[in-house]
Amino acid sequence: MRVRLASTDDSPAVAEIYAPYVQTTVISFETTPPDAGQMAERIAATMPAHPWLLAEEAGTVLGYAYAHPFASRAAYAWSAETSVYVRPDRHRRGVGRSLYEVLLRLLAAQGYREAFAGVTLPNAASVALHEGMGFAAVGTYRRVGFKHGSWHDVGWWQRGLGGQGAPAAVRTVTDLEPSELARLLALPGERR
Repeated sequence: MRVRLASTDDSPAVAEIYAPYVQTTVISFETTPPDAGQMAERIAATMPAHPWLLAEEAGTVLGYAYAHPFASRAAYAWSAETSVYVRPDRHRRGVGRSLYEVLLRLLAAQGYREAFAGVTLPNAASVALHEGMGFAAVGTYRRVGFKHGSWHDVGWWQRGLGGQGAPAAVRTVTDLEPSELARLLALPGERR
């Protein structure tokens, strides 16, 4: 398995992975799966300021992770919201963890200071993943989403990414040196 930056060309695979989460679960509060064109727009709208990553093996996309702005006001510029989605047949095989390891490392190198993740509750697997990655629970929005005939809570998790004092400007993915980017994308034991 390898992790790489996604591009708009990857949008069909991303849309295919995401669709079942929208159609059959409350993990996503969307009710209509976005098509490949809409996913391409989402990737283009956040890259290169906020990375989109893919995990793939033998040309098959296994999952993806991405970050986007936590909120729109200027003072939030050093905070990012994160998400990860994995093909159902690849759950519990380290794909989500690998994607998050790389995503969090990349965000820290870009200069982000805090990462946030919202999790529809209950979702023991997602809670375990986030807490295993060093996120701490910081609060719960009660009955905030209505989907599939019932109300759902969303818990929020937060993880510091490092840095103290006044922050420097956040760098984009394209601001990173190619050798630094290759090092950040590498999984343990992988040479780049």
